[in-house]
Amino acid sequence: MTAQPYRLRASIMVEDAETVRFRFDGREYTGFKGDTLASALLANGVHMVARSFKYHRPRGILSAGSEDPAALVQVGRGAETLPNTRATELEIYDGLEAFPQNCWPSLNFDIREVNDVFSRFMPAGFYYKTFFNWMRVEGLIRKSAGLGVCPNAPDPDRYEHVNRHCDVLVVGGGPAGLAAARTVAATGARVILCEETQALGGRLLSEADGASKIDGIGARDWIAQVRQELEKAPDATVLTRTCCFGYHPDNWLVLEEAMQAHLPPNQRDDKLSMRRLWRVRAKQVVLASGAIERPLVFHGNDRPGVMLAGAVRTYIHRYGVTPGRKAVVFANNSSAWETAFDLLGAGAEVAAIIDTRAEPGEALLARARELDVPVKSSSTVVGSRGRKRVRSVAVQEMTTEGNLIGAPEKISCDLLAVSGGWSPNVALFSQSRGKLSYDAMIAGFRPFQSWQAERSVGAANGAFSLVDCLAEGAKAGADAAANAGFDIDRPAAPAVSDSPEFNISPAWMLPHAPSEGRSRAFVDLHNDVTASDLKMAVREGYRSVEHAKRYTTTGMGTDQGKTASVNAFGILSEVLERPIPEVGVTTFRPPFKPISFGAIAGQHVGENFHARRKTPMHDCHIEAGAEFEPVGDWLRARTYPKNGESVGQAVQRESLAARTDAGVLDASTLGKIDIKGPDAREFLNRVYTNDWMKLAPGRCRYGLMLNEDGMVFDDGVTACLADDHFHMTTTTGGAAGVLTWLEDYLQTEWPELKVYLTSVTEQWAVAAICGPKSREIVAELFDDIDPDPATFEFMSWREDHIDGIPVRVFRISFTGELSYEINIPARYGHWLWQQILEAGAPHRITPYGTDAMHLLRAEKGFVIVGQDTDGTVTPHDLGMSWAVKKSGDFIGRRSLSRSDTARDGRRQFVGLLSEEPSWVIPEGAQIIAGPQETLPRTLMIGHVTSSYFSPNLARSISLALIEGGLSRMGETVHVARPGLPPAAATIGGVNFLSEGEGAA
Repeated sequence: MTAQPYRLRASIMVEDAETVRFRFDGREYTGFKGDTLASALLANGVHMVARSFKYHRPRGILSAGSEDPAALVQVGRGAETLPNTRATELEIYDGLEAFPQNCWPSLNFDIREVNDVFSRFMPAGFYYKTFFNWMRVEGLIRKSAGLGVCPNAPDPDRYEHVNRHCDVLVVGGGPAGLAAARTVAATGARVILCEETQALGGRLLSEADGASKIDGIGARDWIAQVRQELEKAPDATVLTRTCCFGYHPDNWLVLEEAMQAHLPPNQRDDKLSMRRLWRVRAKQVVLASGAIERPLVFHGNDRPGVMLAGAVRTYIHRYGVTPGRKAVVFANNSSAWETAFDLLGAGAEVAAIIDTRAEPGEALLARARELDVPVKSSSTVVGSRGRKRVRSVAVQEMTTEGNLIGAPEKISCDLLAVSGGWSPNVALFSQSRGKLSYDAMIAGFRPFQSWQAERSVGAANGAFSLVDCLAEGAKAGADAAANAGFDIDRPAAPAVSDSPEFNISPAWMLPHAPSEGRSRAFVDLHNDVTASDLKMAVREGYRSVEHAKRYTTTGMGTDQGKTASVNAFGILSEVLERPIPEVGVTTFRPPFKPISFGAIAGQHVGENFHARRKTPMHDCHIEAGAEFEPVGDWLRARTYPKNGESVGQAVQRESLAARTDAGVLDASTLGKIDIKGPDAREFLNRVYTNDWMKLAPGRCRYGLMLNEDGMVFDDGVTACLADDHFHMTTTTGGAAGVLTWLEDYLQTEWPELKVYLTSVTEQWAVAAICGPKSREIVAELFDDIDPDPATFEFMSWREDHIDGIPVRVFRISFTGELSYEINIPARYGHWLWQQILEAGAPHRITPYGTDAMHLLRAEKGFVIVGQDTDGTVTPHDLGMSWAVKKSGDFIGRRSLSRSDTARDGRRQFVGLLSEEPSWVIPEGAQIIAGPQETLPRTLMIGHVTSSYFSPNLARSISLALIEGGLSRMGETVHVARPGLPPAAATIGGVNFLSEGEGAA
């Protein structure tokens, strides 16, 4: 275990009273509660934490936040391991174990570092050119691809989703965001403030305590004051450790909150979620997401120990860590000079400030002279030394045109703090479809035109001074609250003691000294993309910024180019000799940063993966030992095995009982739609293929629905309750789709029709009783009507009562047997099932499930849409031309007359009997014309859609779609069998039982 030689003191984030022990790369270290892995490692003098993706070069900690492209580690083991975790975001806890990734056998000695030796042979596009059509190396490429290792078992943690509406969502807890949220909360509006780190304050936490005063108090005291006000506000929610990663249409934003990831495993509550996904719909949005510092592109800029200047300030003031003892500061803007001064205040030596500008500013120069810091203006770093940590840099003067002059000077250092300027964090703004514009004053892109009800403020809007951040934040909060409908007295912007100006001179690609060898100036540290790669992409014709991005993989890593993209745009601008606004930007897409798959799935895993609906009789089925299957969203009883029966044996028993005695089926899951209105008949006449204008009240009719292409979409029986009132049934799986389809036509195609649709699927429980003895059973149940089929005709319905409870009884059948379908209010469904079983016991009534239902309907040749049809079947193909009216229009009518739809020889619905009665043809089996193959390729003339062994026929039966099948009755065809000769089968009609009732 090592000490913390680079630790300074307690800071705003770190509680040095509580020591934390953790392990990295097999060694044990100590840190303090509140440290990130990056700050704790830096406190222990560790800079090198990873290897680069392509060349396996040593990589260190570049930044202090989610923008870091290099410091990726693997956390934990087994099922809970997390790959590609940023050391700059990972909060340490007792027992934390982290590992370097993308290296073998170790971080210090990586055998694949040989890639760096041959890097000149692996430039951008190397993979595309070398391995094109060379599939033998696919396995090797796959092993080399990726970074970390996936978990080897299901995730044991809990996750959840929550939905919230608010008046104003403020993204970012820096000074601009705090000013905005404070203003909104004062109006009483519902405001949510989210901040991706563990503390509010943003850039204010990266400066010395008391360096800035707001409204007369220190900045950190002001932060605490604002947070206290927000926590007291009745409708304000403050979320830390929460990243807004997606901005979608209509101000719908998605946040990920890390709830327990920062806690030791023994302190986590198993009843609480590890991460929570917030889905927020906001009336107004304020984006105060800050800015991201850019590195400078120069030879040797990727060594461990090269860090962003702003990140160095963060580690000093936020975590109490100095990343080095002897530093060089290298910049093209004024903000980095503060880093040099803060390093001196932390006790480090500043060997030099290198500035590409000729005139950095008299105030900065005066302060540097006062602190005795050497300054080299109009200069650049032309190289660095040190394999696993920077040891020295070479500095050379240059002209205003960027040409090197004089000889390079070597400066020893263990830290190089660089700054190429600041890019407003416009990712969320761009996701919202906002338009950007290039601002030469900040050498970056900033929001220009909003598409949604949104305002970007502070550094996210290119305003880098504290006074501007606070003023913009307060104004945006007031405007957002007003637009959300709240009255507000606009407060004055908080007063600020001092706010230095920002000044920058762009330096996209710095010159390279030939004495330093081949240039290795990296633009994207994640994907090892160099400036020369971008130049080569342009030479090879990739002149579009999007094409160059993909060819070189710039900005395509897990960091999404947060530190690389603007530099890449600038380099392309210089190479193409076109202004940066003309070059443009690449597309920003969600997520803003990687998030957990667990958070995306939320609670929808295991049994909760898919919502399951249960019928009112569900408990009765459980008591009867039913096996269930999902049908759409429903759990339906598949069969009821008894006395050790297999599923197949139970299906045979149930099917036989339904034909010889009586059977009862829970049909509650059928889709049921209530259709009412003066134009209801006309509406049905348009959506069904047959005629509905003369259907009398009390009668039912079977109908087919077609898509516009003329193919069968759904079917069902609809009953006429009154002249303007109908009860439609649909297939179980198609219920929601049919309702949506009907509503779509009513609202968009036929708005003149006065028709009202209501889903009543869950309002009615349905029990279908069938079989020769069904009449005797229902006679004992009904209070009023006589169930005699002679008077209660097939395809009719009646109202009745069972023990005084009103029911609707339909004389329809999907088994071909005498059948009565009883609809009762859902709350009586359980009771009805018990009453039926009690009344049916003397008649040996047998509950049957969906498997037996399928078999029974197949014996009669009744079609199941979705099983016997596949979206390419017309009513004529099904042999159901009788269900298509001769005149009058309906959806899909014109398509039925298309040449292909009306041609002879289409695949048609027929019955099929195997030559061997005991052999059940597999469903999906391909049908061929002859027993032997005579062509180079087998000609398939059809396939089997349904196949069963019928206990009532004592043989197997099948339904199939066969080319020209309706004209091939009695013909012998053959069924292909894997590894065996084709088996003969005879084409016949679909009705294998000559007598009984039908669905139509």
